[in-house]
Amino acid sequence: MANTSELRFSRRLSRHPALLALAAALLLGACDRGEEAEIPQLPRPVRTVTVEKQQGGQRVTLTGDIQAKDEAALAFRVSGRMIERSANVGDTVKAGQLVARLDAQNAQNTLRSAQAGLAAAESQLVKTSNAFSRQDRLLGNGFTTHANHDAARNAMQAAQASVDDAEAQLRIATDNVDYTELRADAPGTVTARGAEPGEVVQAGQMILQLARKGGRDAVFDVPAALLRAAPADPVITVSLTDDPSVTATGRVREVAPQADPVTRTFRVRVGLDNPPEAMRLGSTVNGQAQLDSEATIEVPASALTSVSSQPAVWVVDPATGTVSLRNIEVLRFNPSTVAVASGLEPGEVVVTAGVQALHPGQKVRLLGSGA
Repeated sequence: MANTSELRFSRRLSRHPALLALAAALLLGACDRGEEAEIPQLPRPVRTVTVEKQQGGQRVTLTGDIQAKDEAALAFRVSGRMIERSANVGDTVKAGQLVARLDAQNAQNTLRSAQAGLAAAESQLVKTSNAFSRQDRLLGNGFTTHANHDAARNAMQAAQASVDDAEAQLRIATDNVDYTELRADAPGTVTARGAEPGEVVQAGQMILQLARKGGRDAVFDVPAALLRAAPADPVITVSLTDDPSVTATGRVREVAPQADPVTRTFRVRVGLDNPPEAMRLGSTVNGQAQLDSEATIEVPASALTSVSSQPAVWVVDPATGTVSLRNIEVLRFNPSTVAVASGLEPGEVVVTAGVQALHPGQKVRLLGSGA
């Protein structure tokens, strides 16, 4: 009897395909719910570390180069065609030494013209002075008018002004002749050249770059985070990269007020105390500095992730065994660790492996903890 009823029900379903599809969906849903109930969600295994404050005092090494403490660009004060350059890159020059010369023909012609102008002005001054003297005597004897006396005086004053102007033009012309010779203003070493003999150069154009004697700097590009962590007046130990036995010490002399637009680092100049001769200009050096000894929290670099474009780590709640994402402030990045400025407290448990597969509130099992 039961078999007959089932057969009739099957025949009715076969006449109604919609009822048949609905029944199949109900059966599949029931199977899925049964399977979900049979496979419980297991805690995800993760590796963790319990953070603690560690004593600082880390030694940091940066690479830079040796530069002159004081560099100057030697240039002509006037324009012209350079006919001679007696110094080249690497040469050592003395104060006052002639290093380049311009064609002085035009300047000398201007000088001769100024000398002739002064002579003419002085001759006119003598003439007008004599005329004024005669008018002055005649006026005293009553043989001339005040108008003639005043005209003679005005002519003499104009001649004197012309002499003053001619003397000034002569001084300018004399200086321009002197300016056709370029001399070193201090002893030093030539590090670059900006023009060759035969070129027409402009006033102020760099002809030679002179590294003046009197000191050397070790120059480094330093990240902003390292500047914040460095002590106020650190002693920097500088050594040659190719010969670490050649060393010198110094202190920070200058920090660039603005970061480089490409590297986002700050140029720092370290004034060296009695650098050895082996530390020549352009030498590659390593600079070492001791950071502040304040205790900091460090976590492995693998623990670092991000949320809202900010550094973050996964923190385990010991009571519930779940994880939550927390933003942190990074003090500095080291090759294998990250120093944390804020966001973590000593004793907290941080996930160091498996951070990519976690989500907030997820239960985890600490590997090696037996949990």
